[in-house]
Amino acid sequence: MKRDVRILLLGEPGVGKTSLIMSLVGEEFPDEVPLRAEEITIPADVTPEKVPTHIVDYSETEQTEEVLQAEIIKANVVCVVYDVTKEETIQKIKTKWIPLVNGNAEKGNKVPIILVGNKSDLRSGSSMETILPIMNQFSEIETCVECSAKNLKNISELFYYAQKAVLHPTAPLYDPEDKQLKPQCVRALSRIFYISDRDNDRILSDVELNRFQKACFGNPLAPQALEDVKTVVWKNTSDGVQDNGLTLNGFLFLNTLFIQRGRHETTWTILRSYGYDDTLELTDDYLYPPLRVPAGCTTEINHLGHQFLQRLFDKYDEDKDSALSPGELRNLFCVFPYTPWGPEVFSSVPTTDQGYLSHHGYLCQWTLSAYLDIHRCLEYLGYLGYPILAEQDSQTTAVTVTQQKELDLAQSQTQRTVFLCKVIGPRGTGKTAFLQAFVGRNIVLHGTGSHALSPYTINKVTVNNQERFLILYEVDVETEFLKASHASCDVACLMYDASDPQSFDYCASIYKQHYMSSQVPCVLVSSKADLAEVKQLHGTTPAQFCYKHRLPPPMAFSVLSPDASADAIYTKLAWAAMFPHLNGSELSGSFWLRVALGAAAAALLGVALYRTAGRHK
Repeated sequence: MKRDVRILLLGEPGVGKTSLIMSLVGEEFPDEVPLRAEEITIPADVTPEKVPTHIVDYSETEQTEEVLQAEIIKANVVCVVYDVTKEETIQKIKTKWIPLVNGNAEKGNKVPIILVGNKSDLRSGSSMETILPIMNQFSEIETCVECSAKNLKNISELFYYAQKAVLHPTAPLYDPEDKQLKPQCVRALSRIFYISDRDNDRILSDVELNRFQKACFGNPLAPQALEDVKTVVWKNTSDGVQDNGLTLNGFLFLNTLFIQRGRHETTWTILRSYGYDDTLELTDDYLYPPLRVPAGCTTEINHLGHQFLQRLFDKYDEDKDSALSPGELRNLFCVFPYTPWGPEVFSSVPTTDQGYLSHHGYLCQWTLSAYLDIHRCLEYLGYLGYPILAEQDSQTTAVTVTQQKELDLAQSQTQRTVFLCKVIGPRGTGKTAFLQAFVGRNIVLHGTGSHALSPYTINKVTVNNQERFLILYEVDVETEFLKASHASCDVACLMYDASDPQSFDYCASIYKQHYMSSQVPCVLVSSKADLAEVKQLHGTTPAQFCYKHRLPPPMAFSVLSPDASADAIYTKLAWAAMFPHLNGSELSGSFWLRVALGAAAAALLGVALYRTAGRHK
């Protein structure tokens, strides 16, 4: 909504423009009227809309046409004043003043106009019969007010309507020629309807209507008022009311009725309560509330955010199978102007056997979104109506900014629940298979399907009986050079191909470049454990390298091995991320020795079973 209003008064000499301003300011008809009133400003606290209002007079005898054009450009609304006793001043409205104001303006960009019939005290009847054809001819005319500067009739109402034309404009909402809501207005009100329909039955029940009413206007409707509203809709539409509730068509009709009856401020109150500006776009303040994330801190969905997301999932999981089908996912995103999650989502998170987004995968994706791009995540929550439905000031209450990592290290503990692991290794090592195995997919046996592969995967890992989210990110590099930004993470997974003699040398180089002197823990993974292991062309063996640099011994991974071995690796990565101060001898002690031995045994068993199965084919 505009922060101030500028009203320009135009009209033929002698119609009483200056008298109207003087009567408003002095609250009495002036004894002497100057040729032109100086610009006045009415403070916000004495205006109905609580917005500063500037009133500008124009005099043909005192001012030039250049000044007039400049004032028209600056004006938010123009009041064209005519004398109700002089027909020629009425005719000049359409032949002179409206063409002067909006003659070159395109449809939709015209300055709103208020027609003001002054000197009503000198005429017994109304001038509206003559004015109505003019109002029908020019869509930019908001209304017509008959008043009298002499006896103060409708003076304050005149300027209220002028304010209203600026602060609650009709033009973005309604097409007077087609007598229907404009498409952009329909889209905005449809989003509001879908958000307000909390049980997703495509009907606003009495309870939902009262929640909507309270969100927009502060108070629920009285039971009889609620019935009256539904009765009006039922009498005027064929499908506006169903099962004693309001349908989308009924909701749109109701707002059309508000506008046609001159109550467009009601529709604007609804739109602004849900974040819309004067162009019917969601404001930046609504979509991107300020959130400061200092260096070294991360962002996570908190309990308020999880409660909202859970309610949202329950709403759109129509068949209650704890998964969102493609149709259910489209319904969830119907309040967006675009599809927020692309096909890569289905390779980033766990899915059902049918490839649907599971409840667990849904929460994983929101966790990933909050961690990687919190401002985009806040935008998503805004489109979904979080501030309204959760009754919060903004989406920022749905997220937590974690403590700086340096403080976690100094305190040897962390309250974070989401950790990032960079998976680094030469191309062809099997990094993609490692990431996909983390979310339960074997791309060697089953391929990648029709979905684009994401460089990220996320899943829950249990450490010390506590569930934490681990994000794996595949670093795609072709050379030994790795940017520091690519190396930054909570834990690094350095992966080499046990069947490629040159593979480990790359990992050793990366470790020395970026991690040897850092506080980032590292875990080495030997991939393709189902193939024959070859001697690595490096000065020391991988095991000796790990011992020398006080790293945990390499862990074997194969997409053909039992899940237990892979789970042990993911758990170890999460453990290392949670307890980076244990990086070194503590992580290579007896606990991980047992884990490694168990994983190796599982891997060997898996290889033996695989080879046995191969001989029987």
